[in-house]
Amino acid sequence: MARRNVYLKDIPLEEAWRRFEEALAQAGLDRPFSGEEVPLPEALGRVTAAPVWARISSPHFHAAAMDGYALRARDTAGATETRPVRLALVSPDDAPQEAPARSPDHPTPSSLPPAQPVNTGQPLPPWADAVVMIEHVQHLDAQGEPLTSDEGAAFIEIRAAVAPWQHVRPVGEDMVVTELVLPANHRLRPVDLGAIAGCGHTTVLVRRKPRVAIIPTGNELVPAGTEPRPGQVIEYNSLVLAAQVTEWGGEATRWPIVPDDEAVIRRAVLEAARDHDLVLVNAGSSAGSRDYTARVVASLGQLLVHGIAVRPGHPVILGTIALPEEDTEPARTVPIIGVPGYPASAALTGEIFVQPLLARWLGQPPPRKPSLQATITRKVLSPMGDEEYLRVAVGRVGDRVVAAPLARGAGVITSLVRADGIVRIPRFSEGLNAGDPVTVELYVPPDTVERTIVAIGSHDLSLDLLAQHLAERSPGLRLSSANAGSLGGLIALRRGECHLAGSHLLDPESGEYNWPYVRRYLPDLPVVLVTLVRREQGLIVAPGNPLGITGLADLARPEVRFVNRQRGAGTRVLLDYHLERLGIAPEQVRGYRREEITHLAVAVAVASGVADCGLGIRAAAQALGLDFVPVAWERYDLVIPRTFYEEARAGGLLAPLLDLLHDDRFRQAIAALPGYDPTPMGEEPTAQAG
Repeated sequence: MARRNVYLKDIPLEEAWRRFEEALAQAGLDRPFSGEEVPLPEALGRVTAAPVWARISSPHFHAAAMDGYALRARDTAGATETRPVRLALVSPDDAPQEAPARSPDHPTPSSLPPAQPVNTGQPLPPWADAVVMIEHVQHLDAQGEPLTSDEGAAFIEIRAAVAPWQHVRPVGEDMVVTELVLPANHRLRPVDLGAIAGCGHTTVLVRRKPRVAIIPTGNELVPAGTEPRPGQVIEYNSLVLAAQVTEWGGEATRWPIVPDDEAVIRRAVLEAARDHDLVLVNAGSSAGSRDYTARVVASLGQLLVHGIAVRPGHPVILGTIALPEEDTEPARTVPIIGVPGYPASAALTGEIFVQPLLARWLGQPPPRKPSLQATITRKVLSPMGDEEYLRVAVGRVGDRVVAAPLARGAGVITSLVRADGIVRIPRFSEGLNAGDPVTVELYVPPDTVERTIVAIGSHDLSLDLLAQHLAERSPGLRLSSANAGSLGGLIALRRGECHLAGSHLLDPESGEYNWPYVRRYLPDLPVVLVTLVRREQGLIVAPGNPLGITGLADLARPEVRFVNRQRGAGTRVLLDYHLERLGIAPEQVRGYRREEITHLAVAVAVASGVADCGLGIRAAAQALGLDFVPVAWERYDLVIPRTFYEEARAGGLLAPLLDLLHDDRFRQAIAALPGYDPTPMGEEPTAQAG
């Protein structure tokens, strides 16, 4: 039997960071990197490694701030509408260094003070201290007659006095030579580049980018673009980690996939460490028989941490590699992080350890996400000894912000794609109860929360299309869906946690959809039902239907393995309704208690051979190339509180969504889905009497 690894110790996050920081300090790696000169066009987003001081003033001459005429302010004293002041127009070549005193009794060009035409930004004559705007003067010809333009003008008249330095940008108005323009450790913005150039620089000293090597390991990995066979996994963690490093100001190098061979991994790590500041080894950090990262780190340097009390991201490795002195290189230490292989764990490990380390090397403060207070929408159980990073979708419903938990599996990368933020559940907490207040660290700008329509309830492909068309038609507006089943959606409405719920609940007694359940679960909440689609439900079976399944009666056959939907799902209610009519007890159905939360998950279970059949929509079967045995058509409604519905009719948040239900392009997209009928879309079905 292959030897399995064990964790050195499962320690709190704070203790892991303490050990890592001590090792960094001993190696002199706890301070910002040195600087390098880069041309200004290449400096955007970089961090200054030294202060930037002005080499010249800006402007470095007295400059006209308006199109008009340069003059001396004292020559305009006393000017009024009834007693205008006249000045002689001079060119730059003819203007005297010292202007003559004014002689109003003999108005000749040589006896009047000068006024020199200037355009915005031009230098002021040395004798001038003000500018009068061109639209505030009267032009006169050589005989003193008024002109309609400045063409042929010999004089100007001014009917209001001008203050000294009026419409003038004095030397150093913006920056004065030797003045501090930007401090060290400042991330450069577009306007900063202009300021640096304006004070006389063409380059700037910025922090060197941290070089990060990312080494993916695993015999099961295949490059993106490869068609994976059973047991193979497309490698994309290095793509995510490299993008994170780039976003955080580093320079990433993605290594080719390295097989699960200790000697090969050791060689790759040594090679990467020689010309990189940080090495990330992805996967191989757990306790399996082919997880070699911890042994590699221990053999090359110091293994500081193996296992952290954080989920996801439990099997993190922290260590350092000691590189001996060579002829051309001094001895140095390189930190190394063993990153867990599950995608969500890998991405969160980047946020928890890599981002703060890069920020320190770039002279930046520890990163802080914007946060807000919210209410958790459902109960969450959490491991007692671990700090959990719970991914949530966030939106404002009424007067409060709600946070809906997303899938928690460490391998579920889509939960990070859909996540608006993270809720940290502390160690030694049993979790959260529905309605608990929580702090959400946001991945999205806070104002995005105000433009989010929250839908909780039954899963349906039409909701995905609705979200897509909504984003195209109303940029900035989002539809965020959480799959909780039809009953779960009604309960979320009752608690005020969503704007609408998708529901397709069949009442066994009346044969009516949704209204009986609305009356039962929402007796005090006025709502409007708006039909989204009619859709076809049936048994999803393997291609060719090898077991010859013809209907729900075949679920009682002992050789048929079934996969069910979760309790509260409309599909589960539909199944129970028909099983009761057929006289089949749930115990007779093999797999009745195996549950999935979406139609596509049911289809995947059948396609992978875990089950022989499952009840779901035709579109899910076709998406995975499976066969379909029709059972029934059903109505899928959006249940909307009347308050939100009335606000939408007045142009409120839901207005663009409801408008889409009457949009021909959206209807055509729904009609193209197999097993969908958009004919009743947008109708408001009324409750049946009795």
